[in-house]
Amino acid sequence: MNEAGSGSVSSAINLAAYNSIADQWDAARSTLWGREPFYLDVFLAGMPKGAQILDAGCGSGRPMAENLLARGYSVLGIDQSAAMLAKARARFPQGQWLEAKLEQYPFADPCCGVLCWDALFHLERCFHQPILARIANCLSPGGRLMLTVGGSAHPPFTDSMFHQQFFYDSHPPQQVMAMLTALGFTLRLGEFMNPPTTGRDKGRYAIVAEKSMGRHDTIFP
Repeated sequence: MNEAGSGSVSSAINLAAYNSIADQWDAARSTLWGREPFYLDVFLAGMPKGAQILDAGCGSGRPMAENLLARGYSVLGIDQSAAMLAKARARFPQGQWLEAKLEQYPFADPCCGVLCWDALFHLERCFHQPILARIANCLSPGGRLMLTVGGSAHPPFTDSMFHQQFFYDSHPPQQVMAMLTALGFTLRLGEFMNPPTTGRDKGRYAIVAEKSMGRHDTIFP
C-alpha cells in the first residue's frame, strides 16, 4: 500500500458500504452516545468560540459536527462518502464539507482542533502514524485532537453493519498513545468506551490529546 497512490483497499470497501447505508447510519447515529458529551467538553475546554475545527471522517455531520456548530465553532468536515456528505451539506449549510480520503488528506491548513471519531480504525494501521503526524503539523500549539482507536491488539478484520461489510484495523491504545507522545502531544484523557470481550467486540478507546505547550495532568477516570 502506498499513501501516494489512489487510496487504500480498506477505503474502497468502506466507501461502498457507507454510501449504501447512508440513510440507516444517519438515522441511527443522530445523538451523542455514552460519555461523548464529556469527551467534547474536555476537547473544547478553553477553545475560543469561532475557532476552526476539522472533523476528519465527518459522515453525515451528526452528531459530532452538529454539536460543534451548535456550540459556536467553525467546522470543516472531510469524508470520502458522497452520500454522507450530501446529508451534511443539506442539514448544516453553515459548515464546510469536503470529499476526501483520510489517508490522502494533507491537513495543510492550521486549525485549533481535529476530531477523528470512529474513522481511523477503518484504515490499515500502516496509515495511522502518518495521519497522526499530519494532524500534529496542522494543529496550533495548545490545539487538541479527539480520537477513537480500537481497544485491543488484534489483526485486521471485517464485520457487518446494516448487512454491509466494513474493514477495521488498529494499533492497541497504549501504542497509539506512545505515538502521540512522540509527536509532541500531551494526553488529556484516555479511557475505554467499550472494553474488548471474548466475542465480537474488539473494544473502542477514546483519547483527547493536546499539542504540547507545557505540562498538564492526564485524565484517566
